[in-house]
Amino acid sequence: KLCGYLQKLSGKGPLRGFRSRWFVFDPRRCYLYYFKGPQEALPLGHLDIASACFSYHQPEAGAAAAGDEAAAFEVHSPNGTVAVLKAATRQDMTYWLQELQQKRWEYCNNLDAAKRDSRTSPTPSDFSKGLVAKDNPDLSIPSQNASAERARNILAVETSPTDLVGEQAASQPAPIQPSAINFSLKQWSTEIKNSVSSLRKGNNENRKSIFYTTEEWELLDPTPKDLEDSMALEEKRKHLAEGSKGLTSSAFPFDFGRIPHKTRRPLKDMIGSSKRNSSDSSPTEWFSGNGNKLVSELQLKYQNQQEELEKLKKELLSQKELVRLLQQTVRSSQYDKYFASRLCEGVPKDKLELLHQKDDQILGLNNQLEKLNLEKDSLQQEVKNLKCKVGELNEQLGMLMETIQAKDEVIMKLSRQLSECEDSASPQSGAVNSALAIGTNKELQELDRLKDNLQGYKTQNKFLNKEILELSALRRNAEAREREWQAKHTSLEAKLCQIESKYLILLQEMKTPVCSEEQSPAREVIAQLLEDALKAETNEQPEQAFFKPHLVSEYDIYGFQTVPEDDDDEEKLVAKSRALDLRSLSLSENREISTGVKWENYFASTMNRDMMRCVELKNLIRSGIPHEHRSKMWKWCVNLHVKKFKDSTVPGYFQTLLQNALEKQNPASKQIELDLLRTLPNNKHYSSPTSEGIQKLRNVLLAFSWRNPDIGYCQGLNRLVAIALLYLEQEDAFWCLVTIVEVFMPRDYYTKTLLGSQVDQRVFKDLMSEKLPRLHAHFELYKVDYTLITFNWFLVVFVDSVVSDILFKIWDSFLYEGPKVIFRFALALFKYKEEEILKLQDSMSIFKYLRYFTRTILDARKLTGIAFGDLNPFPLRQIRNRRTYHLEKVRLELTELEAIREDFLRERDTCVEKRDLISDDEEDS
Repeated sequence: KLCGYLQKLSGKGPLRGFRSRWFVFDPRRCYLYYFKGPQEALPLGHLDIASACFSYHQPEAGAAAAGDEAAAFEVHSPNGTVAVLKAATRQDMTYWLQELQQKRWEYCNNLDAAKRDSRTSPTPSDFSKGLVAKDNPDLSIPSQNASAERARNILAVETSPTDLVGEQAASQPAPIQPSAINFSLKQWSTEIKNSVSSLRKGNNENRKSIFYTTEEWELLDPTPKDLEDSMALEEKRKHLAEGSKGLTSSAFPFDFGRIPHKTRRPLKDMIGSSKRNSSDSSPTEWFSGNGNKLVSELQLKYQNQQEELEKLKKELLSQKELVRLLQQTVRSSQYDKYFASRLCEGVPKDKLELLHQKDDQILGLNNQLEKLNLEKDSLQQEVKNLKCKVGELNEQLGMLMETIQAKDEVIMKLSRQLSECEDSASPQSGAVNSALAIGTNKELQELDRLKDNLQGYKTQNKFLNKEILELSALRRNAEAREREWQAKHTSLEAKLCQIESKYLILLQEMKTPVCSEEQSPAREVIAQLLEDALKAETNEQPEQAFFKPHLVSEYDIYGFQTVPEDDDDEEKLVAKSRALDLRSLSLSENREISTGVKWENYFASTMNRDMMRCVELKNLIRSGIPHEHRSKMWKWCVNLHVKKFKDSTVPGYFQTLLQNALEKQNPASKQIELDLLRTLPNNKHYSSPTSEGIQKLRNVLLAFSWRNPDIGYCQGLNRLVAIALLYLEQEDAFWCLVTIVEVFMPRDYYTKTLLGSQVDQRVFKDLMSEKLPRLHAHFELYKVDYTLITFNWFLVVFVDSVVSDILFKIWDSFLYEGPKVIFRFALALFKYKEEEILKLQDSMSIFKYLRYFTRTILDARKLTGIAFGDLNPFPLRQIRNRRTYHLEKVRLELTELEAIREDFLRERDTCVEKRDLISDDEEDS
């Protein structure tokens, strides 16, 4: 993923300058968004890369430093605006330019209608889990231009980014750029220091720095050849210095210090200039070498003899040490012999052994003492040698100081003579010579600068040639697409004329009432129009072979049918009209700030840390998890809620449950088999017995029935699992069901009595009277029990009650926040259509409207705003308290009903007339 830190030029007047920003590229729209930092969710703005071109940025006149904007580049937009961006290094700048060029090239070459469609309703891309991951639409991508690709590869500049580019850069602090004001003050202070120090010629502290250059060295990595040359030059100088030791008239290699000032030069240029300087000073070195050649040879012979003498001394010392050790061994053997002959008679063995041990200890201590003495002697010798070296260095230092003083005196004398000569003899010739020398130095510096500029211009020219090539190819592609659009426009215009003609006939038919039942030609046209309207769009139209608009496809991205097959023509028309409205809404949505970019930015900020609950993540989930990240986020939410359960289970827990459910008798298996094909018949993943989702659904339900025998299986669990399996694998879908049944919902929610579900309906009635009092009073006035509709909403979390886009946004928030989300969206659905419901004035029309009104709600953004904005405050404590209150009431009612049932059974057994009466439960059994 292309992201990282760049500095963007912004501001006006004195405040204009570069500010560090976090940039993220969005491949869906080919936008480069910039944020204040990696943790920010809302971008400050964006750059449209698809229609932009790039160039190097030329530094403004009067810039603080020559290399201050060397890594800056420009992004030119079609509307004339120019964004100036600056990377930390030229390497990063080259990488960003190459990547942005490549992204623009890929995006513009793949600009077909299917790719345009992916902006608003993304197709499944890089999934690894879930049934939706199996769907990969066939996209028609035009073939690449081979010659253009080959030329682009030749002109490409290979480069790799630094740590400030990529997802790992989110964990690093933003680079700090010094302001131009601080930099200019530093330059002034440096110039003042150089000017003052140049006046202090008589001070001894400045004797090594009485000459200055206008260069500031920048340490770059030199080539191996330059290193070898510099090393050879240093060795040569070292030998010359040793050969001229003690001679004041010998040539002394000056090493003038350099003061940092103004411009920068790399180490390569420094080495090159040293070569030129060495070649310029060769006459002096040659003269001094001829004068001292004999002395150098004699000194070399003397050094060789000294080395041989040192070797002989070392050999003599080793021989002496050997003789000493032999003498010591002889003395110890004689002592042992004497001791054994004199003292062994009549001495006990234990005392004799003790004496031997003491002798061994004495010998060991003597050896240690001798070693220490040797070490002492060697250390003393080292001290003497070091003292000698210090003395020699002091002598050399004194000689060097004397030489420097002599040279200074000579220089001062020559300077006075030169000034006298200039004043008396030829002032014009001296001025010409000095001007010539200064001009030569300036020409050399200018040559070095031109070489650097030449290399930079070569790289820039290479990039700009590639930019021109790409822009030309993209222009040709745009022209080809324009011709395609014109052909398609002509075809669609012709089709529109035909449709208008047919609708004119239809209007004429509707205007003229037909009293007879005879079949008229206009009725055939009406039937044909209805048939054409209900047809699902195919890919066989020749004018759509490249664009593929797919206004209403047979299935949506989740696998649900857009137009049901088993319904009558009227319902099919309504379904297709609804699908067209959804498509129109998604196309006309304002997407200035891409939700996908916010998610990418959030994931980049969690590269080096685990995701955790926070306000930012909650707001992102409420706005909807992108299609490509839903599998990952659902799994994370489920693991967040069932961590305590999973930690207490052994590995392979799900497979063990499934194996037990398959091998042993399971009372729930019969009902599960009956409900499998009735789960989501309008979804292609569960539409037939051979569908992949059916087997996964069976496995998850059987495993859960074995884990929780109190519930076993309840109608409604199959739909929960079916939705989870669209984005999760079997085991994760199993834990998702555990989260919903055992963590989110109260006990007895999915048991035979559905006690928890009944309690939630009473809590919902209380919330309706509080949040939507007008609507609640309207329902009470006409005695409409809307809980008959909402009961299924709570039981299966809106499955088959709302359109699929809204359903999955509800599930996103539900899996993160819990069951409170169900109350929020149930109230939001009623508030969304409150005015329409209030217009209905009889119970039958109200109840009929409630059965289908949720399918007419299409604007997910507006519904989410009502649920999480208009209905606040919405404390969970209030829902818990009301659940506790209504639970006691429902339990009392159930107890009363059980008492009535027992009285009925007792009365039936005692009364002969009522023995033929049976209850509903007995009738079912």
